[in-house]
Parts: sequence; structure tokens; C-alpha cells
Amino acid sequence: MTIEINRPEIEALIQQRLHSGAFESVEEVLFDALEMQREREAWLQENKEAVNAKIERGLAQLERGEGIPGDELRTRLAADKAAWLKDRSGS
Repeated sequence: MTIEINRPEIEALIQQRLHSGAFESVEEVLFDALEMQREREAWLQENKEAVNAKIERGLAQLERGEGIPGDELRTRLAADKAAWLKDRSGS
């Protein structure tokens, strides 16, 4: 299979991964990216009900005037994401 990449930003990302030393070929970079996407989709499917429940809870809180400022929310979400990534990597 031949894949043509026309967007320079995609090529730059692939080159960054290759230069990091973590991958030896473009095929390895693409495989890793596709595997990560598959894992993310599987996680979302497995946690769909919990995610929807949290969204509903958040909407109800907003309706009651219990929202938080956007910058505080972004900080919380970044911390949650960092913890999740750390846990996922086993570190």
C-alpha cells in the first residue's frame, strides 16, 4: 500500500516521532497512532454510560448556577488528563 501525505503538518509530526528515536519507520509511527486511536475508541465505548452521566450531572449543575470559571475548568481537566496518562503508562 502506498500512502501519500499532502499536509506538511502531518509529515512534520511523523518526522518528529522518527527523530525522537522511539520509532524506526513511518509504518511504526502510523501503527502506533492507529493503535492509540483504537484504544481511545474502545475506552470511550466502554465508558459511554459514565461519560454521559457526568455530562448530564454537569448540565444540571450549570442549570442550578453551580458552574466554575473556564480557566479553572481547563486546569482541572489538564490535571485529570495528566493523571490518566500517567496511570495508563504505568509510571
